[in-house]
Amino acid sequence: MIMNIGAVRQSRGLLGYIFTTSMRSTNAMQSNKKFSTTTSTSTTSSTSKDNELIKKSVFISQSYDIFTNLAIEDWIYRNYDLKNHHILMLWVNNPCVVIGRHQNPFSEANVFGLKSAGIELARRNSGGGTVYHDRNNLNCTFFTPRDRYDRKYNLNLISRAIYREYGIDTEISERDDILLHGKKVSGTAAKLGHPNAYHHCTLLVDCNKNNLKSALTRNEKEEIISKATASVRSPIKNLADVNKNVNVQQLLTAIGYEFLRTPADKLCDGGRELVMQQRGFQLINPTEKWFPGLNELRENLNSWEWKYGKTPKFTVSTTIELKTNDECHNSMKVCVDVEKGIIQKIDLILKGSSEVMPIVSSLIGQPYDENNFEKIVNALKSVSTENVKSVYENGL
Repeated sequence: MIMNIGAVRQSRGLLGYIFTTSMRSTNAMQSNKKFSTTTSTSTTSSTSKDNELIKKSVFISQSYDIFTNLAIEDWIYRNYDLKNHHILMLWVNNPCVVIGRHQNPFSEANVFGLKSAGIELARRNSGGGTVYHDRNNLNCTFFTPRDRYDRKYNLNLISRAIYREYGIDTEISERDDILLHGKKVSGTAAKLGHPNAYHHCTLLVDCNKNNLKSALTRNEKEEIISKATASVRSPIKNLADVNKNVNVQQLLTAIGYEFLRTPADKLCDGGRELVMQQRGFQLINPTEKWFPGLNELRENLNSWEWKYGKTPKFTVSTTIELKTNDECHNSMKVCVDVEKGIIQKIDLILKGSSEVMPIVSSLIGQPYDENNFEKIVNALKSVSTENVKSVYENGL
């Protein structure tokens, strides 16, 4: 059900590359770096017999579409029995910005700029902060039962793979970021349910930093007040900044192989013998035929209601300079309340006044975006202090 035979035949070279590279990696750099070999905190009560029953698979998505890949992630989470089958999904996307489940896209990204550049905006099911993806990022999703969820195990596994393949020494922060020379190369997020859970992260391999900065820099002229989860912005670094040989395909292979050679209950090297006991690498063809219900999941993730309608209630405001008849200048604050992505109320507050003047406008009840906010601001810029009362009584 997981693998499309046609896709495998067409990608035989890729599978061959994965296998031969993985076997070569067995005798790769002998690490002097010390990794934890203690039992995973989530499995201390498990018996060795239980752990021997657990098999691992590495799924490689053949899609570069963010909504399809998020849908596959959700499909596996909902449908798989993971008790004795742990899965690592590796996936790459076309340029996009992905916000956390409880975030405000207008606080986190340049939404108008994304639309102009043809860059997709997506909201994922997990919490956490906003990330930028392109073809030079690698995304990793670890699927386990809830009682075996252990993000430290996963992050250490990635760190081991990077060191084994490239000799790059990364560290894991208290916030569960992967750091390189003190700068962030990977963040982390998770969805914990019953009976399943997943932990995922994005690795900066050779990401276009200029595009990342542009995509995640919003217009600071507007103030947004919201209880939405805010991203913690950090300095970033690509793995390729310190080793030009790092590339997505090779890193994908290295992490996949590290996953297969590591026992489910502890961070130690099981080598080729353990790898041969696993289910191995599998290309997955993300179609309705192989994942019944996938199209509906994708449509929901790409809907306005999910991407924008799920935004926690917020207020956006800005100050407008007004010109009076006596050539003096005054200012007015415009506040727009937004709930479920829809403009609910527009208020004006004159400088030095505590009076709130609600405004009647045809934009109330319309979806909020930067264009509609700009329409409100531009309409008010032509209003003088003496005409504010008229606007209040007659509307925009």
